[in-house]
Amino acid sequence: MTRIAVLVSGGGTNLQALIDAAEADAASGRAGADSYEIAIIIADRECYATERAIKRGIPVAFAFPPAGVPRAEARRAVSDRVLSFAREAKAKALVLAGFLTIMSGDVISEYANRIVNLHPALLPKFGGKGMWGHHVHEAVLASGDAESGCTVHLVDAGCDTGATLLQKRVPVVPGDTPESLAERISHVEHEAIVEGVKLLAIRLSAAS
Repeated sequence: MTRIAVLVSGGGTNLQALIDAAEADAASGRAGADSYEIAIIIADRECYATERAIKRGIPVAFAFPPAGVPRAEARRAVSDRVLSFAREAKAKALVLAGFLTIMSGDVISEYANRIVNLHPALLPKFGGKGMWGHHVHEAVLASGDAESGCTVHLVDAGCDTGATLLQKRVPVVPGDTPESLAERISHVEHEAIVEGVKLLAIRLSAAS
């Protein structure tokens, strides 16, 4: 079973999907190569996702950015704290489930090919710095694209540039707003994050 650390910044609906899937597997007695265990939740800010973890008895740690330092330095500090917590929890993989800090530093190399991120668009379109939350959906609608969706990908030293594990597609419909498009995508995000983590678990199980 693959121990994972889940990194969060917001409401935690994708974290909840991961929790529910892991609990369903445990209840059914499944223990395949795609099985995973949530070892720790790491947040870079106060958020409701941590309350979801606490209700399930999952350890929570906070990697707050230091105040009054340049953004790059703050991101590196958060990343270093994430690495420290992940090591302590003996996490074999990291899962970014709505985590807003762009990772940098040693965590990228130490967990190379073992970090996955969920992005709310069909990469390589609408990715990179500034492309998060409603900004992504606004850009999709402005482009006139007929479809959008989400991507689960490996994390590298770039921003939304790692290899794609899977994508889920949804249509863009007439009259869509960033909010309505986000709502449609959120339903497939919950499936995608679970499938992506299970794919990674299979890879890691085969490599061990």
